[in-house]
Amino acid sequence: MSWTEESESCPKGCSCQYLAVNCTGKHLEEFPATIPLDTRQLILAQNKLSYLPSMELNFLSDLIYLDCSSNILGEDLDYMFVSIIKLVYLDLSFNNLTQITFGTFSQLTSLVILKLSDNPSLVEIEKDSFANNTWLRHLDVSRCNLAFIDTSTVKDLSNLRSLGLSGNPWFCNCSFMELCSWMKESGITITDSDNVTCYSPAFVHGLRMLEEAQKELHYKCYIHFDDQDYLFLGLVGFCIFSAGTVLAWLLGVCAVVYEFLTARGEEDEDEDEE
Repeated sequence: MSWTEESESCPKGCSCQYLAVNCTGKHLEEFPATIPLDTRQLILAQNKLSYLPSMELNFLSDLIYLDCSSNILGEDLDYMFVSIIKLVYLDLSFNNLTQITFGTFSQLTSLVILKLSDNPSLVEIEKDSFANNTWLRHLDVSRCNLAFIDTSTVKDLSNLRSLGLSGNPWFCNCSFMELCSWMKESGITITDSDNVTCYSPAFVHGLRMLEEAQKELHYKCYIHFDDQDYLFLGLVGFCIFSAGTVLAWLLGVCAVVYEFLTARGEEDEDEDEE
């Protein structure tokens, strides 16, 4: 009965319905107070939040849906989500996140949907960042500033069905072949796959990662030799040939000298005997 559309415990300016609090577009600069502890859906989108207070947030132990999109979150989020272990949906898109580590989401073992897209300052997702998020089905890191992601970071998510990677400046070198192969063999949906393109090196710039870039990388990494490679191999071969020739000549000279000295010694012995 305490949950009415405008509950007495509802944060000022927000709207509250049964187990849901919506504070969208309220120009909030701080985490709202007086949120009912049994809240299951909390929407804080389109505000000016620069941080999430861990203590107040983790009082909401029944929370299953959290939308913090379109804020200015950018500080270290490690171990911020400790007690909200029932969380299924988390949207942190359109913020200023810079790094994702193992400690960022390690406590969210029930997480199914994670949106990290449109974080232009996000440059790194550490290996095993999602090691504890084994139920994750949808992961979106589109339109960030990522150049590399370790294959095992997503490969070990056995329940993953959808992955967003578009709009990042991917560095597609030979080590990226494993990720490309996994994405094609796994059967998961790559959202907006036409815009999953390589930014560097120059020979794959602008090429679609799963099609054109993969073919070019296979050609460069496993089959093709550049002119510099042929030049290097030629120099190595010439050096080996030259070294072998000089060594054979030295061995021949040593053999002739040895025979000469041996014959001279025998002649000296014969003269002594006579």
